[in-house]
Amino acid sequence: MAVGVFDSGLGGLTVLDAVAKRLPDVPFVYLGDSANAPYGVRDADDVFKLTKASVERLWDAGCDLVIMACNTASAAALRRMQEQGLPEGKRVLGVFVPLIEALTERNWGDNSPPREVAVKNVALFATPATVASRAFQRELAFRAIGVDVEAQACGGLVDAIEEGDEILAQALVRSHVEALKRKMPNPQAAILGCTHYPLMQEHFQAALGEDVKVFSQADLVAESLAYYLERHPNMQGKGEHSLFLTTGDPAVVSDKATQVLRREIIFAAA
Repeated sequence: MAVGVFDSGLGGLTVLDAVAKRLPDVPFVYLGDSANAPYGVRDADDVFKLTKASVERLWDAGCDLVIMACNTASAAALRRMQEQGLPEGKRVLGVFVPLIEALTERNWGDNSPPREVAVKNVALFATPATVASRAFQRELAFRAIGVDVEAQACGGLVDAIEEGDEILAQALVRSHVEALKRKMPNPQAAILGCTHYPLMQEHFQAALGEDVKVFSQADLVAESLAYYLERHPNMQGKGEHSLFLTTGDPAVVSDKATQVLRREIIFAAA
């Protein structure tokens, strides 16, 4: 009955926490590829190979459905994996689409032609790899027209969050917001396009100002997953227990994860 959740490190715990609260009876297997984090500075081929290996590990753990709770992996690997063909009965879902559907005020699965939306100026904060992929702009173009997206690559921010250096992380948020505002002085909405960034959401909001609506992914993905499982209950795999797996040092990752979620998290070696 398990569903897999994958991230390059600890950022996907923000998604895991939300989906576990929304679906308390579903066991989740979380895999963080901490040994190879961060993905955001890697090239697309490297991200694809690492993502494919991690997703296959979750399939082996009894997860027929895997949530790719990493924007860099969703941007660089998801479509390529789908185009190459997934094994029968296996599915991989990314985290971009629920966010874009919320931004464009579309219902889940609305495949009508792109249309005008209220928000015209959108700031996208993401990793360098996600920005380079232009995956967000591509998915947005399927659903909306007339939207100006200004992307800001937030170098160093994932590393600071993973290391627990909150002072540096806050300084980097302010610096990246200032750089974005030099290109787009008055964004109407801001997308936190990395699952690490909700951990700094209040600081993004403070730097952007109260008039900017900040979208992050965890709750949106949780609602989309709940709706998906209502329509596809067979996609819950054979696994029966919740697990936390890491390619890094389990003791170190467990300590960091416990700090992130403020409850004890015990990781095992993947």
